[in-house]
Amino acid sequence: MTETPTRADAPEAREALTRVRAEVAKAVVGQDAAVAGLLVGLLARGHVLLEGVPGVAKTLLVRSLAAALAIETKRVQFTPDLMPGDITGSLVHDARISDFTFRPGPVFTNLLLADEINRTPPKTQSALLEAMEERQVSVDGVAHPLPSPFLVAATQNPVEYEGTYPLPEAQLDRFLLKVVMPVPPREQEIEVLARHAGGFDPRDLTTAQIAPVAGAADLEAGAAAVRRVEISPEVIGYVVDLARATRNSPSLSLGVSPRGATALMATARAWAWLNGRGFVTPDDVKALAKATLAHRLTLRPEAELEGVGIDSVLDSALNSVPVPR
Repeated sequence: MTETPTRADAPEAREALTRVRAEVAKAVVGQDAAVAGLLVGLLARGHVLLEGVPGVAKTLLVRSLAAALAIETKRVQFTPDLMPGDITGSLVHDARISDFTFRPGPVFTNLLLADEINRTPPKTQSALLEAMEERQVSVDGVAHPLPSPFLVAATQNPVEYEGTYPLPEAQLDRFLLKVVMPVPPREQEIEVLARHAGGFDPRDLTTAQIAPVAGAADLEAGAAAVRRVEISPEVIGYVVDLARATRNSPSLSLGVSPRGATALMATARAWAWLNGRGFVTPDDVKALAKATLAHRLTLRPEAELEGVGIDSVLDSALNSVPVPR
């Protein structure tokens, strides 16, 4: 397969978003992949699930990204007693007009940090996921559109499951990406401590001197440019074949749905644009395959007992599907 190089659209927006990664790095050490994942989510109009043990800067990452993008952000700590109206908003009585008016909840923002989403009951989880999918909140028959851009960055802790409500597979499928934030290696952890010793306060981002280098207009221009990124029939076929390979895996009880294949195409297009190309290559698909597909797969119990992991299943699929040339 041969590709004709195409000039990437909106170069100013791409340059601005590239600078965002450098600004976030002033506060967050060694999580560039997570920053890139959040930018891909914003450009592809999806949402991101962040997974990592406590203390790997999940909250700091989202706050730093919002500061570098000059967009509004809000944080909700999910707890077992959180109600749907605590997120979406509710009708309250206004004595001045003797009637009920809608008071928007924290979901009405550009970047919502849903902290420990698996600690709240399914009813509240569903209220948030409905807003994510429809990009609006309906109360008493009236639809209230959410602002644009809008992204939910939901976090969950992979080691503490007592008292949690794990997201069902159908709800996990609503997240465009799942980004795993690892504990940093020794050199990066030394840098984290050195920054703290030098006066950095994660509760006060002014100490990191993060500057707003991009805004909502850059995200809108970038998202429009991503939709114009070309993807050849051969690469589309490659994406479909990867999805079908997971459905045929004997280790999985649930493979990638057509929605998952569409999500992989969307993230690969965003990644291609961020890297200055107007067309998608198989390497773009491979680069985003695990982050886009891993959370959509379910292992068979017997495979789990044998120690088979999702990553190894995806590796097998990537190795078994011929790469278009």
